[in-house]
Amino acid sequence: MPMEPESGTLNYRNPSQFFLTLSRNLLLAYQSFGVVYGDLGTSPLYVYKSIFIGNLMDYQTPEVIFGAFSLIFWTLTLIPLLKYVFIILSADDNGEGGTIALYSLLCRHAKFSLLPNQQAADEELTSYKYGPSQPPSSSPLKRFLEKHKKLRTSLLVIVLLGASMVIGDGVITPAISVMSAVSGLQIEGVGLQLTNGSVLLLACVLLIGLFALQHTGTQRVAIVFAPIVIIWLLSIFGIGLYNIIHWNPKIIYALSPHYIITFFRHTGKDGWLALGGVLLSITGTEAMFADLGHFTAFSMRLAFTIVVYPCLVIQYMGQAAYLSKNVTSIPDSFYKSVPEPLFWPMFVIATLASVVGSQAIISATFSIVKQCNALGCFPRVKIVHTSKHMFGQIYIPEINWILMVLTLLVAVGFQDTTLVGHAYGIACMTVMFITTFLMALVITFVWQKNIIFSTTFLIFFWFIEGIYLSSALTKVPQGGWVSLLIALVFIIIMYIWHYGTRKKYNNDLHNKVSLKWLLGLGPTLGIVRVPGIGLIYSELATGVPSIFSHFVTNLPAFHNVLVFVCVKHVPVPFVLPEERFLIGRICPRPYRMYRCIVRYGYKDIQRDDGNFENQLIQSIAEFIQMEAVEPQLSTSENTSFDGRMAVISTRSNATLMVSDQLDSSSIQSSKSLMLQRLRSEFDDENPQIRRRQVRFQLPPAGPVMDAAVKDELLQLIQAKEAGVAYIMGHSYVKARRSSSYLKKLVIDIGYSFLRKNCRGPAVALHIPHISLIEVGMIYYV
Repeated sequence: MPMEPESGTLNYRNPSQFFLTLSRNLLLAYQSFGVVYGDLGTSPLYVYKSIFIGNLMDYQTPEVIFGAFSLIFWTLTLIPLLKYVFIILSADDNGEGGTIALYSLLCRHAKFSLLPNQQAADEELTSYKYGPSQPPSSSPLKRFLEKHKKLRTSLLVIVLLGASMVIGDGVITPAISVMSAVSGLQIEGVGLQLTNGSVLLLACVLLIGLFALQHTGTQRVAIVFAPIVIIWLLSIFGIGLYNIIHWNPKIIYALSPHYIITFFRHTGKDGWLALGGVLLSITGTEAMFADLGHFTAFSMRLAFTIVVYPCLVIQYMGQAAYLSKNVTSIPDSFYKSVPEPLFWPMFVIATLASVVGSQAIISATFSIVKQCNALGCFPRVKIVHTSKHMFGQIYIPEINWILMVLTLLVAVGFQDTTLVGHAYGIACMTVMFITTFLMALVITFVWQKNIIFSTTFLIFFWFIEGIYLSSALTKVPQGGWVSLLIALVFIIIMYIWHYGTRKKYNNDLHNKVSLKWLLGLGPTLGIVRVPGIGLIYSELATGVPSIFSHFVTNLPAFHNVLVFVCVKHVPVPFVLPEERFLIGRICPRPYRMYRCIVRYGYKDIQRDDGNFENQLIQSIAEFIQMEAVEPQLSTSENTSFDGRMAVISTRSNATLMVSDQLDSSSIQSSKSLMLQRLRSEFDDENPQIRRRQVRFQLPPAGPVMDAAVKDELLQLIQAKEAGVAYIMGHSYVKARRSSSYLKKLVIDIGYSFLRKNCRGPAVALHIPHISLIEVGMIYYV
């Protein structure tokens, strides 16, 4: 089960509960070092070099160094500490964080969502509610945004831009972290001076090893990596403290913002241009919010305020103290500031910590791709759940290897951490800039605070971040273009997929089968009804898809029991298993036609446990029994037969008895011996997707059951024993001839290419290939 946000709250009135919660949060705080804080913690490796190499080459004086430290200190204090730790972490979505979580909150409290298939029943989900019950906001700003679809589309594009920049982070962070760590082998006097080519080769080997480890999962990585980051932070704290005392204790005066004024007085415009290097001190901050779902807000606040923040401040202060007396050491400021006897231990720890530092953003990239996929904004990819115990820890092979290739290209192409740092700064600050905007909307529409609070928050942090972002954007020609190019490519992919998916859904909605026509065919549908269950997959939550009429008009037979299945995502992080299934009828009882809507949150994983068929049968049986005792669910001739749905808990097995069927061949089936042999061979060749064979029976003793209900349940059991077939549309989407050239380019080339090269819907839904029937459909949009 996912972690609820209340789990991090300390209960002071109950001592035993207090210590239990505290110990749990201490454990989570310990684990967070290995996942979240490695990237932020390794920034001292390259910050001072990035500040002074370039525009400030002629300003390398003690006064300017003091000013640079003052800038770093106040940047760390205002953005990671004040904005993220004390404000942003409070805006979790049922324990989940990131730009998609903020967007999800907004969609639930205002009509901003562009997701299809949304229903009023979705608002009854447990995880749909946020905080205490309060009346929805009815501000003029909210009504204005809801009224204009272009504004809602623009909001989605902004969210996708933030997601694309996070993916760009996943490319750039490993490159700059590992390259900065191994650059220590080129320092004079260490006894082992390697050439640029050798250092680059070593960095590439480490990067390949890092991405090769991803399939083991975040939890195992965190357990191994947490001690490394803790040792690293304590080491840089000790070295920083030593440098302060040994080189220049007066550096403590630089905590005053007066030195920031002095810095700009000396450097002028060049000081503003150098801010792109200062912002590297806070890169990795966005991982705190993006990876919130793995921990609790309290545990992350604990780790940052007690350990991470003090260690970083002392380290930056110590480096500045050393540099104020050794100005020529700026190009290798970190390693030169390490006492000589500690160089090799620190080099080893720095290298390991840099590898760990990349883990935070790689994990966040996997999460953001999964969330975008749930929003219908990313092509289908293989998602592997790497932990049976920790919710939300995933691995995406395709994204992992794409990140690895792009990271190696960045490392080999630039071979310079300063140039990579320019791209890094743009990506990180853009994500922060977008997060500030979304957070201001959350303060207004979700927290329902006075618009003065959200405006103050927006202006204050946008002013600070805008200065840094404007400085970073001046570095676009010097390497900054990489992050923009990566983000542009991914946002184009996302928007093309979203646009094509929406057009296909609207076409389905427009061409759905008339219920009146269906009722006119009678219970037999004008064809032969053969034993078995047909699961007809569609994106429609209401109505009958056009593929069904295609079947009825072209095939002479169909299954006795038909279930129209819609698998959809709702704007919540997770859906409880007992709330996942919505069951209803499409036609009167003699038709034996049902609708099943399977709901998932944007963090849910569709696991292939081989038990979906059995859960579906149990849910339909429960609905049939419930319908007999609840009049509001029963159909009448004066009401519509489509639209009434009931939430069915899959944990309830009261209606049907279930017994394991060890020998699948003993099930009485109408299938031919040839088909049974083919299924047996398929199961033997694919043991990893073997379905659980069970037999359903009516309970021998229990309350008196209505004859019609009993007959319907017996037919359902017999149909299940006869076999289950999965029917899906194999669609080809094309632009109409009258469409513009841009639309033809997007649909006929872009969307078609993505559909052909992503995972098929049958694979993504874990449908057994041996039972799949595909119907060819052409959509002209």
